[in-house]
Amino acid sequence: MATLATLQAQVKTLEDAIAAQLAAHPDAHIFTGLPRAGTLRAARLLAEIGDCRARFPDPESLAGLAGVAPVTRQSGKHTSTGFRWAVNRQLRDAVCDFAGDSRHASPWAAALYDAARARGKDHPHATRITARAWIYVIWRCWQDGTAYDPAKHRALQRTQDQQQASDPAADSASTPDPVMATPRSAPARLASSPAKPA
Repeated sequence: MATLATLQAQVKTLEDAIAAQLAAHPDAHIFTGLPRAGTLRAARLLAEIGDCRARFPDPESLAGLAGVAPVTRQSGKHTSTGFRWAVNRQLRDAVCDFAGDSRHASPWAAALYDAARARGKDHPHATRITARAWIYVIWRCWQDGTAYDPAKHRALQRTQDQQQASDPAADSASTPDPVMATPRSAPARLASSPAKPA
């Protein structure tokens, strides 16, 4: 019992140290603002992606290193896509861990995951598909130095509009919000469409 108490105290000390280091980093707001990222997930994403923008000049380079984009092989007229093995496994695990849990807080992520499952993909594959779509959002926020804003995420807004249109009971039960009822102007692009399936 004493050993367990000691371990718990050490875990708490480590979590506090991680939280303090994350709070001191200028990019912390980018990762802590992601849905269900929390302190430890945000710190892990930041540690794996880093803060050198030149390292990933486009979202495809980040998705490739994270292993959430498939590798394409071509031989003569035959082209195939498959699982990418040569990746940064820690980065892939961090991104997929975040993406897998984000679907419980983001209707857009849940719709991506559910659509992949409906196409016959297993859980790990559906999670990678969701992670690849998130990579585009994270990369844009990371490049711009801005926190994730659901109101500017057009794909999320479309998903919510579709869900609201398909649920008339919710429409009649809720009072229209005058702010939400006004037409949205074209917000800054934050991955307006999901990426191709991994």
